[in-house]
Amino acid sequence: MTAAFARLWAFPRQFLFVWLLLALLPALASATCHKTLRWADDPPFSMQAEDGSVVGIYVDANREVLQRLGCQVQLRKLPWARALRELKIGRLDILPGAFKRPEREHYAYFSGTILPPSRNILFMHKEALTRWPVSQLLALQNTDFRLGAQINVSYGADFELLMRDQATASRVFMSANRLNLWGMVAKRRIDGVIADENTGAYEIHQLGLEAEIQPSTVVVSSAAAEVAFSKITNDQAFVQAYAKAQRELVADGSYQRIVKRYVLP
Repeated sequence: MTAAFARLWAFPRQFLFVWLLLALLPALASATCHKTLRWADDPPFSMQAEDGSVVGIYVDANREVLQRLGCQVQLRKLPWARALRELKIGRLDILPGAFKRPEREHYAYFSGTILPPSRNILFMHKEALTRWPVSQLLALQNTDFRLGAQINVSYGADFELLMRDQATASRVFMSANRLNLWGMVAKRRIDGVIADENTGAYEIHQLGLEAEIQPSTVVVSSAAAEVAFSKITNDQAFVQAYAKAQRELVADGSYQRIVKRYVLP
Protein backbone atom coordinates (compact mmCIF):
# COMPACT_ATOMS: atom_id res chain seq x y z
CA MET A 1 0.00 0.00 0.00
CA THR A 2 1.47 3.39 -0.98
CA ALA A 3 1.83 6.15 1.56
CA ALA A 4 -0.70 8.36 -0.26
CA PHE A 5 -3.32 5.57 -0.36
CA ALA A 6 -2.70 4.82 3.32
CA ARG A 7 -3.32 8.45 4.24
CA LEU A 8 -6.56 8.46 2.20
CA TRP A 9 -7.76 5.25 3.83
CA ALA A 10 -7.08 6.67 7.27
CA PHE A 11 -9.08 9.84 6.47
CA PRO A 12 -12.38 9.96 8.41
CA ARG A 13 -15.22 8.68 6.22
CA GLN A 14 -17.37 11.79 6.54
CA PHE A 15 -14.52 13.93 5.20
CA LEU A 16 -13.95 11.45 2.41
CA PHE A 17 -17.61 11.78 1.39
CA VAL A 18 -17.34 15.56 1.34
CA TRP A 19 -14.16 15.36 -0.75
CA LEU A 20 -15.88 13.11 -3.30
CA LEU A 21 -18.92 15.39 -3.46
CA LEU A 22 -16.74 18.42 -4.11
CA ALA A 23 -14.98 16.53 -6.90
CA LEU A 24 -18.33 15.79 -8.55
CA LEU A 25 -19.79 19.30 -8.27
CA PRO A 26 -18.57 20.54 -11.70
CA ALA A 27 -20.30 17.64 -13.43
CA LEU A 28 -23.47 18.11 -11.39
CA ALA A 29 -23.54 21.82 -12.11
CA SER A 30 -23.29 21.27 -15.85
CA ALA A 31 -26.19 18.81 -15.91
CA THR A 32 -29.39 20.22 -17.47
CA CYS A 33 -32.84 18.87 -18.17
CA HIS A 34 -33.54 17.46 -21.62
CA LYS A 35 -37.01 17.63 -23.19
CA THR A 36 -38.37 16.33 -26.48
CA LEU A 37 -40.68 18.71 -28.34
CA ARG A 38 -43.01 17.83 -31.20
CA TRP A 39 -43.02 19.66 -34.51
CA ALA A 40 -44.63 19.06 -37.92
CA ASP A 41 -44.98 20.78 -41.27
CA ASP A 42 -47.54 23.33 -40.09
CA PRO A 43 -46.41 26.87 -40.98
CA PRO A 44 -46.17 29.31 -39.34
CA PHE A 45 -46.33 27.30 -36.10
CA SER A 46 -43.60 24.81 -37.00
CA MET A 47 -41.70 24.26 -40.25
CA GLN A 48 -38.31 23.65 -41.78
CA ALA A 49 -36.49 26.74 -43.03
CA GLU A 50 -34.42 26.89 -46.22
CA ASP A 51 -31.22 26.34 -44.24
CA GLY A 52 -32.63 23.11 -42.76
CA SER A 53 -33.32 24.50 -39.29
CA VAL A 54 -36.72 23.97 -37.66
CA VAL A 55 -38.48 27.20 -36.74
CA GLY A 56 -41.97 28.61 -36.24
CA ILE A 57 -44.15 30.29 -33.62
CA TYR A 58 -44.61 27.21 -31.43
CA VAL A 59 -41.02 26.02 -31.90
CA ASP A 60 -39.43 29.39 -31.09
CA ALA A 61 -41.76 30.09 -28.16
CA ASN A 62 -41.21 26.69 -26.56
CA ARG A 63 -37.45 26.86 -27.09
CA GLU A 64 -37.40 30.24 -25.36
CA VAL A 65 -39.47 29.01 -22.40
CA LEU A 66 -37.37 25.87 -21.99
CA GLN A 67 -34.15 27.87 -22.27
CA ARG A 68 -35.36 30.08 -19.43
CA LEU A 69 -35.87 26.88 -17.40
CA GLY A 70 -32.34 25.67 -18.20
CA CYS A 71 -33.53 22.83 -20.45
CA GLN A 72 -32.10 21.52 -23.69
CA VAL A 73 -34.55 20.72 -26.48
CA GLN A 74 -34.66 17.79 -28.89
CA LEU A 75 -37.18 18.23 -31.71
CA ARG A 76 -39.19 15.25 -32.95
CA LYS A 77 -41.16 15.43 -36.18
CA LEU A 78 -44.42 13.57 -35.61
CA PRO A 79 -47.92 13.56 -37.13
CA TRP A 80 -50.58 14.57 -34.62
CA ALA A 81 -52.08 11.15 -33.86
CA ARG A 82 -48.66 9.58 -33.32
CA ALA A 83 -47.56 12.52 -31.17
CA LEU A 84 -50.46 11.84 -28.80
CA ARG A 85 -49.47 8.16 -28.58
CA GLU A 86 -45.81 9.04 -27.94
CA LEU A 87 -46.86 11.50 -25.23
CA LYS A 88 -49.00 8.83 -23.60
CA ILE A 89 -46.18 6.28 -23.36
CA GLY A 90 -43.54 8.83 -22.37
CA ARG A 91 -41.45 8.92 -25.55
CA LEU A 92 -42.47 12.54 -26.16
CA ASP A 93 -42.20 15.09 -23.34
CA ILE A 94 -43.98 18.19 -24.65
CA LEU A 95 -46.77 18.67 -27.20
CA PRO A 96 -47.70 22.30 -28.04
CA GLY A 97 -51.02 23.33 -29.53
CA ALA A 98 -53.11 20.73 -27.69
CA PHE A 99 -56.67 21.10 -26.47
CA LYS A 100 -57.50 19.70 -23.05
CA ARG A 101 -59.77 16.66 -23.37
CA PRO A 102 -60.91 14.32 -20.55
CA GLU A 103 -59.33 11.30 -22.22
CA ARG A 104 -56.01 13.14 -22.57
CA GLU A 105 -55.92 14.17 -18.92
CA HIS A 106 -55.35 10.52 -17.99
CA TYR A 107 -51.82 10.69 -19.39
CA ALA A 108 -50.99 14.38 -19.77
CA TYR A 109 -50.69 17.52 -17.67
CA PHE A 110 -51.75 20.81 -19.29
CA SER A 111 -50.23 24.28 -19.04
CA GLY A 112 -53.53 26.15 -18.93
CA THR A 113 -54.60 28.71 -21.51
CA ILE A 114 -51.77 31.24 -21.44
CA LEU A 115 -50.99 32.14 -25.05
CA PRO A 116 -53.50 34.35 -26.88
CA PRO A 117 -56.00 32.19 -28.82
CA SER A 118 -55.22 31.70 -32.48
CA ARG A 119 -58.65 32.21 -34.00
CA ASN A 120 -60.25 30.59 -37.02
CA ILE A 121 -61.52 33.44 -39.18
CA LEU A 122 -63.11 33.82 -42.58
CA PHE A 123 -60.75 35.05 -45.30
CA MET A 124 -62.56 36.44 -48.35
CA HIS A 125 -61.82 37.66 -51.85
CA LYS A 126 -61.80 41.47 -51.83
CA GLU A 127 -64.87 41.54 -54.11
CA ALA A 128 -66.71 39.18 -51.76
CA LEU A 129 -65.86 41.41 -48.80
CA THR A 130 -67.65 44.28 -50.54
CA ARG A 131 -70.64 42.14 -51.53
CA TRP A 132 -71.08 40.41 -48.14
CA PRO A 133 -70.07 42.81 -45.31
CA VAL A 134 -71.10 40.32 -42.63
CA SER A 135 -69.84 39.93 -39.07
CA GLN A 136 -71.10 36.39 -38.40
CA LEU A 137 -70.73 33.17 -40.39
CA LEU A 138 -74.43 32.31 -40.05
CA ALA A 139 -75.34 35.53 -41.88
CA LEU A 140 -74.18 33.79 -45.08
CA GLN A 141 -76.72 30.98 -44.74
CA ASN A 142 -79.34 32.25 -47.20
CA THR A 143 -76.94 33.68 -49.73
CA ASP A 144 -75.05 32.25 -52.70
CA PHE A 145 -71.70 32.63 -50.92
CA ARG A 146 -69.30 29.78 -51.82
CA LEU A 147 -67.21 28.67 -48.87
CA GLY A 148 -64.02 26.62 -48.69
CA ALA A 149 -63.00 24.48 -45.70
CA GLN A 150 -60.67 21.61 -44.86
CA ILE A 151 -61.66 18.00 -44.38
CA ASN A 152 -61.49 16.67 -40.80
CA VAL A 153 -61.02 20.10 -39.22
CA SER A 154 -63.34 21.32 -36.45
CA TYR A 155 -64.52 24.89 -36.99
CA GLY A 156 -66.94 25.26 -34.11
CA ALA A 157 -70.68 25.52 -33.52
CA ASP A 158 -71.59 28.10 -36.18
CA PHE A 159 -69.99 26.06 -38.95
CA GLU A 160 -71.80 22.92 -37.78
CA LEU A 161 -75.12 24.79 -37.85
CA LEU A 162 -74.34 26.10 -41.32
CA MET A 163 -73.64 22.59 -42.60
CA ARG A 164 -77.00 21.32 -41.36
CA ASP A 165 -78.72 23.41 -44.00
CA GLN A 166 -78.63 21.32 -47.16
CA ALA A 167 -78.67 24.25 -49.57
CA THR A 168 -75.80 25.98 -47.76
CA ALA A 169 -73.80 22.76 -47.38
CA SER A 170 -74.00 22.24 -51.14
CA ARG A 171 -72.01 25.47 -51.59
CA VAL A 172 -69.22 24.43 -49.20
CA PHE A 173 -66.16 23.02 -50.97
CA MET A 174 -64.15 20.64 -48.81
CA SER A 175 -60.48 19.93 -49.49
CA ALA A 176 -57.65 18.15 -47.70
CA ASN A 177 -55.22 20.81 -48.96
CA ARG A 178 -55.75 24.41 -47.88
CA LEU A 179 -53.38 25.72 -50.56
CA ASN A 180 -55.80 24.44 -53.19
CA LEU A 181 -58.56 26.46 -51.53
CA TRP A 182 -56.55 29.69 -51.71
CA GLY A 183 -56.07 29.04 -55.42
CA MET A 184 -59.82 28.57 -55.83
CA VAL A 185 -60.46 31.94 -54.16
CA ALA A 186 -57.92 33.66 -56.42
CA LYS A 187 -59.64 32.16 -59.49
CA ARG A 188 -63.07 33.23 -58.10
CA ARG A 189 -64.32 29.65 -57.97
CA ILE A 190 -65.14 30.18 -54.29
CA ASP A 191 -65.57 33.37 -52.28
CA GLY A 192 -63.81 32.62 -49.02
CA VAL A 193 -61.92 30.14 -46.84
CA ILE A 194 -61.97 29.46 -43.11
CA ALA A 195 -58.44 29.26 -41.70
CA ASP A 196 -56.41 29.98 -38.60
CA GLU A 197 -55.66 33.70 -38.62
CA ASN A 198 -51.88 33.26 -38.38
CA THR A 199 -51.73 30.34 -40.81
CA GLY A 200 -53.94 32.15 -43.31
CA ALA A 201 -51.92 35.36 -43.17
CA TYR A 202 -48.67 33.43 -43.60
CA GLU A 203 -49.88 31.32 -46.55
CA ILE A 204 -51.52 34.22 -48.38
CA HIS A 205 -48.28 36.20 -48.08
CA GLN A 206 -46.23 33.25 -49.32
CA LEU A 207 -48.53 32.87 -52.32
CA GLY A 208 -48.46 36.59 -53.10
CA LEU A 209 -52.24 36.89 -52.83
CA GLU A 210 -52.52 39.65 -50.22
CA ALA A 211 -54.05 42.09 -52.72
CA GLU A 212 -56.81 39.61 -53.60
CA ILE A 213 -57.56 37.71 -50.38
CA GLN A 214 -58.07 39.54 -47.12
CA PRO A 215 -59.17 38.67 -43.57
CA SER A 216 -62.75 39.51 -42.66
CA THR A 217 -64.13 40.37 -39.23
CA VAL A 218 -65.94 37.01 -39.05
CA VAL A 219 -64.51 34.95 -36.19
CA VAL A 220 -65.62 31.35 -36.68
CA SER A 221 -64.04 29.91 -33.52
CA SER A 222 -61.57 31.13 -30.91
CA ALA A 223 -60.73 28.28 -28.53
CA ALA A 224 -57.25 28.62 -27.02
CA ALA A 225 -54.88 25.68 -27.21
CA GLU A 226 -52.54 24.65 -24.40
CA VAL A 227 -49.26 22.78 -24.03
CA ALA A 228 -49.49 19.11 -23.01
CA PHE A 229 -46.85 17.31 -20.93
CA SER A 230 -46.39 13.56 -20.59
CA LYS A 231 -47.14 12.48 -17.01
CA ILE A 232 -44.47 9.80 -17.32
CA THR A 233 -41.58 12.22 -17.88
CA ASN A 234 -42.83 15.41 -16.21
CA ASP A 235 -44.15 16.31 -12.78
CA GLN A 236 -46.55 19.05 -11.72
CA ALA A 237 -43.73 21.21 -10.35
CA PHE A 238 -42.11 21.35 -13.80
CA VAL A 239 -45.46 22.13 -15.47
CA GLN A 240 -46.06 24.99 -13.02
CA ALA A 241 -42.56 26.36 -13.66
CA TYR A 242 -43.16 26.09 -17.40
CA ALA A 243 -46.50 27.91 -17.14
CA LYS A 244 -44.87 30.71 -15.12
CA ALA A 245 -42.11 31.12 -17.71
CA GLN A 246 -44.69 31.10 -20.53
CA ARG A 247 -46.73 33.82 -18.81
CA GLU A 248 -43.56 35.90 -18.51
CA LEU A 249 -42.88 35.33 -22.22
CA VAL A 250 -46.26 36.89 -23.02
CA ALA A 251 -45.99 39.67 -20.42
CA ASP A 252 -42.58 40.93 -21.56
CA GLY A 253 -43.60 41.03 -25.23
CA SER A 254 -41.32 38.19 -26.35
CA TYR A 255 -44.18 36.05 -27.63
CA GLN A 256 -45.60 38.83 -29.80
CA ARG A 257 -42.14 39.46 -31.25
CA ILE A 258 -41.91 35.77 -32.14
CA VAL A 259 -45.31 35.91 -33.88
CA LYS A 260 -44.20 38.95 -35.91
CA ARG A 261 -41.21 36.99 -37.26
CA TYR A 262 -43.64 34.86 -39.28
CA VAL A 263 -46.86 36.83 -39.60
CA LEU A 264 -46.90 40.31 -41.06
CA PRO A 265 -48.97 42.82 -39.04
